[in-house]
This record gives sequence, C-alpha cells and structure tokens, in this order.
Amino acid sequence: MSSSDPILSHQNPENGFVNGMVDYSGRPSLRSHSGFWRSASYIIGGAAAERFAYWGVSSNLITYLTGPLHQSTAGAAASINIWGGSGLMLPLLGAFVESYLGRFRTVVFSSLLYVLALGLLTTSVFLDCKGSPTQLDILFFFVSLYLIALGQGVYRACILAFGADQFDDEDPHELRCRSSFFNWWSFGMCVVAPVALPALNYVQDNISWGIGFGIPCISMVIALLVFIFGFKSYRYRVKVDEKCVVSRVSLVFVKALMNWRAVPCPSANNDDEEQHNVPRLYSQQYKFLNKALLAPDGSFEYEQLHKMQEVEEAKAILNLVPLWVTSLAFAITYAQPGTFFTKQGITMDRSITPTLDIPSASLQYTIGITAILFIPLYDRVFVPLARILTATSSGITELQRIGTGMLLITLTMVTAALVEQKRLKTALEYGLVDTPDARVPLSFWWLLPQYIMFGMSEVLTLIGLQELFYDQMPCGLKAVGLSVYLSILGMGQFMSSFLICIIQKVTSEGGEDGWFSDNTNRARLDCFYWLLALLNAIGFLAFFYFARNFSSNTSIRGTVVC
Repeated sequence: MSSSDPILSHQNPENGFVNGMVDYSGRPSLRSHSGFWRSASYIIGGAAAERFAYWGVSSNLITYLTGPLHQSTAGAAASINIWGGSGLMLPLLGAFVESYLGRFRTVVFSSLLYVLALGLLTTSVFLDCKGSPTQLDILFFFVSLYLIALGQGVYRACILAFGADQFDDEDPHELRCRSSFFNWWSFGMCVVAPVALPALNYVQDNISWGIGFGIPCISMVIALLVFIFGFKSYRYRVKVDEKCVVSRVSLVFVKALMNWRAVPCPSANNDDEEQHNVPRLYSQQYKFLNKALLAPDGSFEYEQLHKMQEVEEAKAILNLVPLWVTSLAFAITYAQPGTFFTKQGITMDRSITPTLDIPSASLQYTIGITAILFIPLYDRVFVPLARILTATSSGITELQRIGTGMLLITLTMVTAALVEQKRLKTALEYGLVDTPDARVPLSFWWLLPQYIMFGMSEVLTLIGLQELFYDQMPCGLKAVGLSVYLSILGMGQFMSSFLICIIQKVTSEGGEDGWFSDNTNRARLDCFYWLLALLNAIGFLAFFYFARNFSSNTSIRGTVVC
C-alpha cells in the first residue's frame, strides 16, 4: 500500500491518526480502528500455521533422507544444514522484493509460492514411494525442497516486520506492547510444535510420508487465508520514496569507497566555518561513510537531505555487524536439535508404555514446550519486576537478554556432551557398540535437560536479536534489519555444515569411523558438543566486549521519513 500524499506522513499522533500509516483503502489510519493487538493476532495466527508447515517438513527430514533416500548420517545432516541455511539467507532477497511490492503483497505472493512448493514436495514423495528412488526422483525432491526455502525465506523477511508495524513507536503504550509482541510472536511459533507435530511425525514414521508432507501443505493454505482475512484491520506503511531501500544503502558504501581518497574542500576544513559547511549527522561512528556525501569537487552535497538519511541508514547496518559476527557461534549450535540431537534420541529407550514409543524427532518439541512455559513467565513476571529495578521498558536491555542466552547455550552444550558420554559408556557396557540398530538401555529422559536449556536460551537470544535488529533500524530498513538477523541463523547453518564435512574428513582418515559415523555408537558426538561449547564461550566473551561499546541508534529513527 502506498500513497504520494505528503500529508499522510505527518499526521499528528494525538488526533487519532497514526503517523506514516494508511488503512487498506489508502486513507489515514485511525488508531482505534486499525493495528495493535487485533491486527497482530491475525499475523501471529497465520505465521504459526506457516511454522507448522515448515517444521512439519524440517523436523523429521533427517529420518526421510537417511531412510527412503538412503543418505548417510553426515551427508543428510550436511544437506539439511545447507537447505536450512539457504532458507535463512533468502530473507535478504525478500527484503529486496519488499522494497518494490510492499510487505503485505510480498507476504501474499511468497505464501502462494510456498503452497506450490509444498504441493510439489508431496508429489515427489508419492513418486519415491513406488520403489527405489531414481536420480530424477531425488532431483525433483530437492528442487521442491529449495522452492520451500525460497518461499519461506521471502515470507519471513516481511511477516515479522509487518506485525511489528501494527504498533506505533510514537505512542508510549503501543511501544511497550511492541516489545511484548516479539515475545508473544515467538510464543505463537512455539505453541504449534508440541501440540501438533508429534502426531504428524507419527504419521510420517508409521503411516505415509506422502500424507505426512501433504498436511503441511494444507497448513500453509490456512496460514494464507488467516493472514488475508485480517487485511481490513492492518496498518500499511506509507511509501514516500520509490527508490529501492537496499539499492540506496548499497550506493552509500559504493560512493564512500569511490571517494576514499577524496579530501573535503578547504572551506569544509576551516574551523570557523565547520559548523556551516560540514553536515551534522546524529551518528558519530563510521565517519568514513560521510565521504559518500562528497561531490566530485570535494565539497559536501546539500541539495538533497535524503543523502544524509541514506548515510545514517548505512551506519545503522554497519553498527550491528560486530554483534552479527559474535552471534554466529550460537547460530551453529541452533542447527543441532534437528540433526544430531535427533540421531542421539533414535538409539535410546523412547518407550512411554510397553507398547508405545515416541518418535525421536518429537523430542525437539520439548524446546517448544519450554518456550511456551517460559515466555509468559518472562513477559508477565520477570519483565514487570525488572522494570521496577532498571526503569527500562523491557525490563532488561536487548543486549543483556542476548548475552544471557549465549551463556546458557554454552552450558547446554556442556550438558549435551556429558549426556552423550554417558550414552556411549552405556552402549559399551552392554556390548552394543557394533549393533547400531539396537536400543541402548538409557532412557530418553536424559536428553530433556539439554532440550529445556536450549529452549530457554532460544527465547532469550533469538527474541532479543529480533527486537534489537528491528529496533535499531530506521523505518525504511525494518525488513532489512530482520533479514540480517535471520541471516545469522542461515550463516550458522552453512558453518555447521562446513564444520561437519571438515571434521568427518579429518577424523575418518585411515579407515576410522569419524565423529559422525553412521553407527552412532561409534561416533563421537560428545567431542563435537565440547567443540561447540568452546565456540559459544568464545562467542559470548566477544559479544560481551562489543556490547559494552555498542552505541544505540535509536536517536536516528526520526531522521528517516517513514
């Protein structure tokens, strides 16, 4: 939704209209009739159905790849990490598309692509069921899988930003509620996993993979319908600049590089005239980007204010780079529950009753259950109490929340390594080292602590990163900020895949089984977990250092017209 009427971007928030927003018909958005929690509920509901669709495929994918498609454990884990990483890097493409189509249209079009991809995946599985899969069948399967990655990547770039847009950051009450929105958004994403996915995994393992992948397709159709159903209640951001936001920020870096050796004209260096010749930018960091404002003759360009705004946008992105880098260790660990945690559980005693075993993939939903219990406690108990002590609207700062989660994920991997060592010792004691299909007489309950701790660290770190990367971006770059946040997880998936390949190659030389042997009782997942614990400890210390010197960009929000 867009409008060229400049009046719409200057509505007084006290007169009942929301600054910079219009309704579905293009008229100024009335605060009492649009946005806020009513609109957010449609968006959260639709996104929850989308997450069910995605997790319905990804949660048990390693079982399908190592089963019907006959891949090795290491190969399947690498394939899943590359696929997952691609899906988390593609939101950057989604941010580019959104700059032309707007967030609402981008969500709708990506949802349609998503439905198509899930339909093709279901078809490919039915083809594979006819016998041993051919190379063409496998190719069809992976093409469908990567179309899902494309659809969900573009979708995720916009849906969260569009939901946060429903809260006006110029209204103190709505601004506080926006912080809660990120918590309840994650609650909605988590609640579908433990409620519905165990039954879906049971269908996939025991009835039919075709039906098991067809149900997520239906869920995505529901997600699209729920989202569209609320279109009359949404607030749509006014598009006042037709220039692609990604392109204009990229040009700042290009122009700064081109002017790297340029020297401002003498008048700009005159101390008496400096106040009048050098543009005063809010951000005092990364001053080399100010050279993007230089004209060919070395003078500063004043003819367009938006050039200064573009420099501020570029600085906002660059300001988050150190935090992006130091979060990668967490992102590598984030890839493990769907791969090696699941393979761990397959070898253990998963019996609930003498005749009922829970699927190994269902153990992942302990993470979701933990989040379901932890998020309300955090939002309704911890935040109000912390708010009294810190006078911070969110209780603790986003950086403190992220750092706490990083410390907890380090302890999680230490716990996982200790449990895996006990599992290997039990397999050795019972003579099951060379019997990979046998159940190790060690209950799956031993895995619960690492899943619970993982769920708590996810709530703290991921929600904190979401809010930080949204909040620190100017209005025009909100979707870009969330795409950059998701790229942390995408890069973590790629790095996890790279680590797995390198470690397996090194540790399997000379005919050895390697850390990721197909025989899980001869693998050394405990060593891998210790390595991840070390990486996360280093990442936490680096994050702590940069967080202490982090300069908030909240002051520049008003410099970019929304």
